[in-house]
Amino acid sequence: MQGILERQASTSQPHGGASLRYPSQIQAPVFARWQSFSPAAATFSTTEGAPATQQQVSQPAIKSASHIWVIFAILGDAVVALTSGLIAFWLRFQTSLHDIGVVSELTLQQYSGYITLGSSSLVAMLAWHGIYHRSVLLRSRWVKARIVQAVTIWTLVFLAVVLLLKFEPAISRLYTALYGASTIVLLLAWRGVFGSILQRPRILATLQQRMVVVGWTDDAARFCRSFAGDPVSAIQVLGYVKTGDEINTLLKPDVPCLGFITKMESIMAEHRVEMVVTADLGTSRDQLMELANLCEREMISFKMIPSCFRIFQSGLHLETLAGTPILGVDRLPLDNTFNVLLKRGLDIIGALIGLVMSAPIMAIFGALVYLESPGAIFYRQRRTGVNGRSFDILKIRSMKLNAETNGEVGWSTKEDPRRLRIGSFMRKWNIDEIPQFWNVLKGEMSLVGPRPERPELILNFKHIIPHYNARHNAKPGITGWAQIKGLRGDTDLTERIKCDLWYLENWNLLLDVQIMVMTFFKRENAC
Repeated sequence: MQGILERQASTSQPHGGASLRYPSQIQAPVFARWQSFSPAAATFSTTEGAPATQQQVSQPAIKSASHIWVIFAILGDAVVALTSGLIAFWLRFQTSLHDIGVVSELTLQQYSGYITLGSSSLVAMLAWHGIYHRSVLLRSRWVKARIVQAVTIWTLVFLAVVLLLKFEPAISRLYTALYGASTIVLLLAWRGVFGSILQRPRILATLQQRMVVVGWTDDAARFCRSFAGDPVSAIQVLGYVKTGDEINTLLKPDVPCLGFITKMESIMAEHRVEMVVTADLGTSRDQLMELANLCEREMISFKMIPSCFRIFQSGLHLETLAGTPILGVDRLPLDNTFNVLLKRGLDIIGALIGLVMSAPIMAIFGALVYLESPGAIFYRQRRTGVNGRSFDILKIRSMKLNAETNGEVGWSTKEDPRRLRIGSFMRKWNIDEIPQFWNVLKGEMSLVGPRPERPELILNFKHIIPHYNARHNAKPGITGWAQIKGLRGDTDLTERIKCDLWYLENWNLLLDVQIMVMTFFKRENAC
């Protein structure tokens, strides 16, 4: 669960969320006595010195059945990896592909070592990418993206290692490529079937974590709505607990109220709570510590919504500086050097293919533009790119010459009188953007990313639109997540920024490919 801090015994970061270790000097004893409660004070009460009874506290049932499904996932992936190795061997050496290159006659027994080593190392690579955990089994899209990334890395590393160690017989490079490709296809197919099995009600109940929210705020409402729209979410929201009379009547709760925080222990027992998320941070540190210690004693996950962080919550992490835990935001997918290189490789390949294939199209529409409005065919315009650096974007001219002689800067509209007749058609089909493949090849842009804006507009936007400049953490793109959502041209800029930030937080190579494909079918509000 992203953007949430989990209190655990170490500062390691498992799968989603940053673990939080409290300094020893402020930790209360595990069996600390709970004092009397009033809504204003927000503390708890039990009978002093009395042991916790079954009526007071019920330890959540340990869902050991969920671990069985993790084991099934591991075994299934291992079988798929082994099967992929056999299929790759058959394709490479038993079909017409055998005639490619100089290959001696090889038997399956001679390649059995490669298949065994490949299968085991592949499962290890998948485990290293964090897909074998109860909390992510139901996150199908996330898991599939991780699989593609893991198998891609594994293919390159596996080939490099076996070539470096000079095993005999020498491994076929084509075999390794077929191994990786077949593994991706079969793993995605298997995980699709496995995911449908996990969605059965009885199995779903063993995998979903039962969660209660303490306090009801804007953040809590937004947080709970994100799970309400997904019937197979990994989190089951049971309801919220009031912390006092501070509930804002304008924030109509979408989930039932389970009672006041005074009854927190009985609420935990009655509803078999597995996770407590604190949304109301108006309480004191001591009150939060009491709640945290109660959760620790009952082996319930305790998390907090960090309301002070409004953007890039998935990049939150905890680090220790001079022995002090420090929470910050600086880890996004494209902060990873390997991811940057992976994306750049896709950009170079895509830009080269795009330029070659689109050359006739640019020639045709360039001629049409010139016939309608003699003059320059290509149009350069100053835009702001990654880290605020400016560059000149290239387009096929879709407007009359000197369309902005009045000095006004703004977006084009559907009935813009400055537009050429052929310009409307080009904009609808994104043909005017084709020359930007050259910007991508030069490294000024990416195939996919937030659309670049003009510096004159940004001077105002960064002051009136929250988190506007955060979109400049990545290279701008020819297309983007906001564009396929119909947020282009004269549309809601705030919603567009939200889409851009979501893309930066959730980037993966598969998402880029998906956006590029969808660009051909999503032309809403193109103008």
